[in-house]
Amino acid sequence: MITCNFEYYRPTSIDQAVRLFQHLDQTGKKPIYYGGGTEIISMGRMDNISTGSVIDIKEIPECRLLEIRGSHLVIGAGITLTQIHESNNFPLLAQAGARVADHTMQNKITLGGNLCSTIVYREAVLPLLLTDAEIIVAGPRGTRALPINQVFDQCMNLDKGEFIVQVKVQKPFLSYPYVHVKRTRQDKIHYPLVTICALRADKEIRAAFSNVCPFPFRSRAMEKELNRSSEPVGRRVDKAINLAPAGLPNDLESSSAYRRFVLKNLLTSIVTELEG
Repeated sequence: MITCNFEYYRPTSIDQAVRLFQHLDQTGKKPIYYGGGTEIISMGRMDNISTGSVIDIKEIPECRLLEIRGSHLVIGAGITLTQIHESNNFPLLAQAGARVADHTMQNKITLGGNLCSTIVYREAVLPLLLTDAEIIVAGPRGTRALPINQVFDQCMNLDKGEFIVQVKVQKPFLSYPYVHVKRTRQDKIHYPLVTICALRADKEIRAAFSNVCPFPFRSRAMEKELNRSSEPVGRRVDKAINLAPAGLPNDLESSSAYRRFVLKNLLTSIVTELEG
């Protein structure tokens, strides 16, 4: 049960949603945007979130698109992980989303919701980091198209009143060779020890990680070492791991030493596979 009372709004246009947010914010209603709502509901039940108003963006047509348009695949922020998996337009993203929580939750979790989540994993962002995706955001400053590396740094950094409308991925990335791997301590829907998405583009391997650090990331420095083909794979992998942007977590799921062991084995297999 959610203990706080709030007003619910379901705008049908971007402008209406933005105006609603501004009005509700000015009247002290502390509005939040709502996609799939799984995190809002979970946090509300634990009294970790309090709001006077919720703005559901799923009826906005631009947030419901899932199609190839010209040279890009366009995915609306209100599209669920299940819909992305079933369409399979972007196989790497489809696989990554299919391992987030269980199937029941995937029917509710939206792409925009996962990207803006406060939960550390946010695995749907990994394929987008690898493919230099473009994020379309709307807010008081209008609708803007931003490179993902400009708007995502450890988490999604949006201005107050902004929300994600769409994600755009260039078509060539949809067919590049890729690997998605997620290792858990127990069953397949348990919290991940390590999640890696990797693909081979322009003869080089790109890799992005979740739960290797306290935030999802892609590291060009690590990729540089992984692509140093003049050296043995094991040495490249060791050097790459040493360049992770933060220390490996040491938590209830795993010690940092065991997580490094898992990470090294996975990266070795990935590099070997993608190099052919």
